[in-house]
Amino acid sequence: MDRRVNSRVDQVGHKDSQTELEQAILKISGMSCAACASRIEKVISGMEGIKTASVNLAAEKAIIMYDTSTVKVEDVKHVIKQIGYQVSDEDNPLEMDRARAEREKDLRDQARIFAFSTVFSLPLLLTMLVHLRITERIPDVLLNPWFQLALATPVQFIAGWRFYKDAYYALRAGSANMSVLVALGTSAAYFYSLAVVLWGPRFGQQEVYFESSAVIITLVLLGKLLEAKAKGRTSEAIRKLMGLQAKTARVMRDNQEMDIPIEDVAIDDVVIVRPGEKIPVDGLILEGYSAVDESMLTGESMPIDKKVGDAVIGSTINKFGTFRFKATKVGRDTVLAQIIRIVEEAQGSKAPIQRMADIISSKFVPAVVGLATLTFFFWYFIGDAGNATRALTNFTAVLVIACPCALGLATPTSIMVGTGKGAENGILIKGGEHLERVHQLQAIVLDKTGTITKGEPELTDIVVWDGLSEDELLRLSASSEKGSEHPLGQAIIQGAQTKGLSLIEPKDFEAIPGHGIRASVEDHRLLVGNRKLLQENGIVTEAVEPQIRQLESEGKTTMLVAVDGALTGMLGVADTLKPGSVSAVRAMKAMRLQVYMISGDNQRTAAAIAKQLDIEHVLAEVLPEDKAREIQALQDAGLVVGMVGDGINDAPALVAADVGFAIGTGTDVAMESADITLIKGDLRGIVAAIQLSRSTMRNVKENLFWALIYNTIGIPVAAFGLLSPVVAGGAMAFSSVSVVTNALRLKRWRYKDIV
Repeated sequence: MDRRVNSRVDQVGHKDSQTELEQAILKISGMSCAACASRIEKVISGMEGIKTASVNLAAEKAIIMYDTSTVKVEDVKHVIKQIGYQVSDEDNPLEMDRARAEREKDLRDQARIFAFSTVFSLPLLLTMLVHLRITERIPDVLLNPWFQLALATPVQFIAGWRFYKDAYYALRAGSANMSVLVALGTSAAYFYSLAVVLWGPRFGQQEVYFESSAVIITLVLLGKLLEAKAKGRTSEAIRKLMGLQAKTARVMRDNQEMDIPIEDVAIDDVVIVRPGEKIPVDGLILEGYSAVDESMLTGESMPIDKKVGDAVIGSTINKFGTFRFKATKVGRDTVLAQIIRIVEEAQGSKAPIQRMADIISSKFVPAVVGLATLTFFFWYFIGDAGNATRALTNFTAVLVIACPCALGLATPTSIMVGTGKGAENGILIKGGEHLERVHQLQAIVLDKTGTITKGEPELTDIVVWDGLSEDELLRLSASSEKGSEHPLGQAIIQGAQTKGLSLIEPKDFEAIPGHGIRASVEDHRLLVGNRKLLQENGIVTEAVEPQIRQLESEGKTTMLVAVDGALTGMLGVADTLKPGSVSAVRAMKAMRLQVYMISGDNQRTAAAIAKQLDIEHVLAEVLPEDKAREIQALQDAGLVVGMVGDGINDAPALVAADVGFAIGTGTDVAMESADITLIKGDLRGIVAAIQLSRSTMRNVKENLFWALIYNTIGIPVAAFGLLSPVVAGGAMAFSSVSVVTNALRLKRWRYKDIV
């Protein structure tokens, strides 16, 4: 999957026009441990024209940024194949069948080779009971060294061939990985035993260790099989998202309705959707109305009413009405496709904490080989002088217990599950580094309009002074505003319609810019506007000034209403808070975050909104171009800052912040600039993102513990001759399985309301 991208927007929102790069996501198979991923990453990064390269073991993907004038994707693929791995282009996220079939085939192949290895290894496993002095009651044939050789050879060279092959490519590339350790350790046990069978009696050697080599290979294969099954579950969120896509669409072509594959829908096609059907692509309703279940996108259980002119989103479900809409986004441009791409890229990215694991893995295998060699010489010349069997056993145990598979899985598996859980909960996290950074936040800066508030003015107050009822005053005022396109006038009309009032067309309508409107309704002459409009028409407002100032102190815009030359009432209009804003701010404070509100509004209006939210830090009258500067000032004060916004003017600040949160109901520019997108548009998503980040990072640290504890304890135990190679193989396999299983615990994560 290629996507042309410009260089990153800098902290004041400008782009570097000199650099244009392309991104490619490649599917890589054949990696067995962190050392493999590290080697591929190192080789790719060393190529001319590669800007960045990130290889993720758990996701089996490489994400590269490259200069098209210098290098091609085919060149990168060729280099990866040369060092022994299979590579292909990432499939279209909406075409999942082939990728799934390949994964299932690989899983079946692993299961078959494990079954094959088990059949030959089980009889040898019984001979271990003799070595361990547990029993001597087993058939004599099992103790026959030639019979053991016959059983062990297919395991060593058929079931174990993958380790030899991978080790060959690793060594040829000048590095070492898990397969080198397995191949080296089991080969030592196998070929020593073979030498004993062929020439041992001449030198008094009797003991053979075919069971160690065979059972170790079988245990490692079991670990890889369990690991593959568990890793498959980490991508469940992606598969769920892909499964939401409709397969066909009903469109109008040549004045006829026809069903076509979803891939063939073009922009501006007229699409028909009937009750109970999935909406195939994104678009705008042209005809009809309905309620649409958008829970897959927002998590909201209640269907959303849709009418002519409203936007609909592909893969959401039409509940009861039939409507037609014009396709505006298709294929990879639909909201669902973009979500899938963001989640996939996030799951293929690396968190900064993974660098530690990568550094350890790159140095680990050579160090282990050296330590195992020292162990052999120590036991052969000092510990049990002349006893090659004892030296070889301890040498093999050190090699096997040290396999760094789990270390390579510790971070990426948690990141995959964490970003997947985020997507399921309407939190789109663009990369592992952002997921890690969120839990470090110390301050949150909230844009006011469209983020804290709904961004649309609503009628909030009706005050009557002279004779008319509230409904009558509102009916006359709303009728007079029917000729207006001003947002305040539309808010009054919406308020009247909500109350079910019948409106009529005004006469002699006149809009007076900056002041209000003049109109006639049912033989009444109305003025609706500010103080200046009424004063210019000879109407005195001093007597009601205290009530006007009271509403204005609450952040509301006042609209005075005069009927037939007399001041009759007043309407209050305000941009109201979103339902979850108050509880979200309380939760942020409970998490010990400093909460700031930033707005271009005047100090009084901003302070009124902040008071409702109990926000002490208010940055008012801030111009759009200065928002990023305010973020920088907080960072200069030593704070790790998150910025939350929804508009184009918020984009520079979103980029400048340590973590940028975009409200999903806002503009595409804001979403593109942000690190995390809150699809629901609910500020409680910030709290959820922080909780998810904390849970994920805790899980990563637990994984690193489990990955390292086996090696930390096991290597010295094996070196001192207290650990058999077979037990070491079992521990190594269990280490990988325990790491992936622990990461899967994140799938049970749920948002907790903390206030």
